[in-house]
Amino acid sequence: MTKDVFHAIADPNRRHLLEELRRQPQTVNELANGLPISRPAVSQHLKALLDSGLVTVESKGTSRIYAVRMDGFMHVNLWVDQFWS
Repeated sequence: MTKDVFHAIADPNRRHLLEELRRQPQTVNELANGLPISRPAVSQHLKALLDSGLVTVESKGTSRIYAVRMDGFMHVNLWVDQFWS
């Protein structure tokens, strides 16, 4: 079941993770460095972003690498664009 994109991006920690992933794909451990939340909390936030279609995950060996899924933002773009036309 896909979660609501707007609910997913409402959380400031998730927005921060998206900003980090926009720069480059990263693992949970890389994303957790420098954040005031635990690694399991980062994993939970990434799960919500994954369920909403905003990120992808790829397994490489024992690592799971997360990246922004650009087409996942289409719904957000369409909704925001209606206010500018």
